[in-house]
Amino acid sequence: MIEIENLCKSFTLHNQGSAVIPVMTGAHLRVAPGECVALTGASGAGKSTLMRMIWGNYLAASGVIRVGDLNVAQASAREIIALRRDTLGYVSQFLRVVPRVPTLRVVAEPLLALGTPEAQAEARAMDLLERLNIPQRLWQLSPTTFSGGEQQRVNIARGFAHPYPALLLDEPTASLDGANRAVVLDLIAAAKARGAAIVGIFHDEAARAQICDREVDVTAFTPMPAGVAP
Repeated sequence: MIEIENLCKSFTLHNQGSAVIPVMTGAHLRVAPGECVALTGASGAGKSTLMRMIWGNYLAASGVIRVGDLNVAQASAREIIALRRDTLGYVSQFLRVVPRVPTLRVVAEPLLALGTPEAQAEARAMDLLERLNIPQRLWQLSPTTFSGGEQQRVNIARGFAHPYPALLLDEPTASLDGANRAVVLDLIAAAKARGAAIVGIFHDEAARAQICDREVDVTAFTPMPAGVAP
């Protein structure tokens, strides 16, 4: 479902003489339906960079990023938008929403964008908000006013509203209490059971051991500094 072949990425520092910094070279990864793969490696190794390339926020220098039938590395903006609507979900660490939009609508929006009837979309949103312990009195308020933990749980609810065939998860259990952490792990397990291909960053080692099928150390894709032997 997710296939990466010979992927390379560099950043150009335009404010520093256009210096080119290689950050990833020759990356390979395959994630089958129903599989959860954890990206590991030290801070700065490229875990978030790889996720953002799969999502289409970062352009690849070369290589293939295939999600379903689409090569994200060569896709148009319109194709990437369609992929995000139908196929590829992303739960980031930060909630980014339009101010004043009620929480219930924020969570239901991925389903509404697909033409799901409003009552059905809102029922799914209500179920997720209830499971993630967001008090009903907050559902008609904007989540921009919520605490960090509440915003994180709204973000998770939104990411799991539609049964995406592929999911990217960036620290989905970070800073959650035990009860909500268990709910999130149950949601991930259910997504795996229905066949979703999942790539995630999990610094929570216990969660990683419980839910992930294998780990991929992205340090293996980091270019060696000049003069350093492998």
